[in-house]
Amino acid sequence: MPNDTWPSEWLRAVLPLCVLAAVADEETYGYAVAQRLQAGGLGTVKGGTLYPVLNRLEEEGLVTSSWREGAGGPGRKYFAVTTAGAEHLAARAAAWQSFTERAAGLLPSVRSSR
Repeated sequence: MPNDTWPSEWLRAVLPLCVLAAVADEETYGYAVAQRLQAGGLGTVKGGTLYPVLNRLEEEGLVTSSWREGAGGPGRKYFAVTTAGAEHLAARAAAWQSFTERAAGLLPSVRSSR
């Protein structure tokens, strides 16, 4: 399945966790998060989807943000993970791994058509 055709309900379920993981790697801004998600195989995540997720993560205290002047361009809002965010990420990533393994165990195996 091409990465731009993942069912939207799958992306809605995992996107906050993946966004949090991208921010946890290093302090970053929205466009760079979107590029990271695309490079990771999730397809194109548009700003209208990404920024509400970042705002919710900030409201929940999992990330913080700060504005920085741009070098010859507009300023950017940078996001950084909080201690609570790092703890949430570790717990949810482990839970997601367990969940997907269990779900995969219920699904039929994909068999080669050779």
